[in-house]
Amino acid sequence: MGPLSLIAEFPEWLNLLIGFLIGIGFGFALEQAGFSSSRKLAGMFYGYDTTVLKVFFTAAIVALVGSQLLSFFGLLNLNLVYVNPYYLTATLVGGVIMGAGFIMGGFCPGTGLSALSIGKIDALFFLVGGMAGAFIFAETYPFIEAIAAGSYKGPVKVNEWLGLTPGIFTLILIVAAIAMFWMAEKAEKRFVRPEITSEF
Repeated sequence: MGPLSLIAEFPEWLNLLIGFLIGIGFGFALEQAGFSSSRKLAGMFYGYDTTVLKVFFTAAIVALVGSQLLSFFGLLNLNLVYVNPYYLTATLVGGVIMGAGFIMGGFCPGTGLSALSIGKIDALFFLVGGMAGAFIFAETYPFIEAIAAGSYKGPVKVNEWLGLTPGIFTLILIVAAIAMFWMAEKAEKRFVRPEITSEF
């Protein structure tokens, strides 16, 4: 799996096992970071807790820099890394729907599963709602296909879309992350909610 496949060819069952263990580790990290708390997650939208922004922005930077270093040392062929196809209309509509669900439910799919694993009842209702939404989407797809498949841009990378080299884009993203972290700290001081954050 990943760069290790360039060192040795692993059987499919081992690739799946590695993916399974990585998934467990990811879920454990989410829970330990407090992402099983809907109040903590909702705090991102209200400004009193920006842990979500910090963790996921840090993860993006680490993954970006790490993949480029692996590529530089010949351990990862970036041309073989799958890039999701980009549908502009679906991205905008889906982003609004997911954002609204995130605010109302206090979870995203990953954090919802993390919360459910430790027995959070609100996460159970959130995930049932998510499955109901997926069912409705599948059943109504013929009617909304024009929206879902509209403005197809292909597997576009952000740096290519901006006309930047991967190195320059990475540098810009790191600077943006530092600026976002600084603003996040300011927001937490401005919108502090001790009656909520003390419960985490």
